[in-house]
Amino acid sequence: MTSRQQKGQAGEDAAAAHLARHGLRLVERNFRVRGGEIDLICQDGPLTVFVEVRLRTSSGFGGAAASITAAKQGRLILAARHWLARSGHGESPCRFDCVLIDGEQLTWLRDAFSA
Repeated sequence: MTSRQQKGQAGEDAAAAHLARHGLRLVERNFRVRGGEIDLICQDGPLTVFVEVRLRTSSGFGGAAASITAAKQGRLILAARHWLARSGHGESPCRFDCVLIDGEQLTWLRDAFSA
């Protein structure tokens, strides 16, 4: 595992722990399909929550939030549709959250965007 991958894994671990402290239950990590990936899939009561974790060590390129472009959102939505179909939760309510880690600052954006 490269240093970058290790940092990404540590960021996902921190995000998962933060969400668990706030009552979300982790269902799956790193769900991948052709064309998209979801970092964390959680349950928040009846909601399925698809979570994108973005880690930036500096704000030189706009910080973590700036890296979640419309194209990235489209790939997340594509992967979420695949997961919902495969898991049998096709019609269950869901939302898209982002956990942004800029240096030491962790920010959780609930319902960051919609499909």
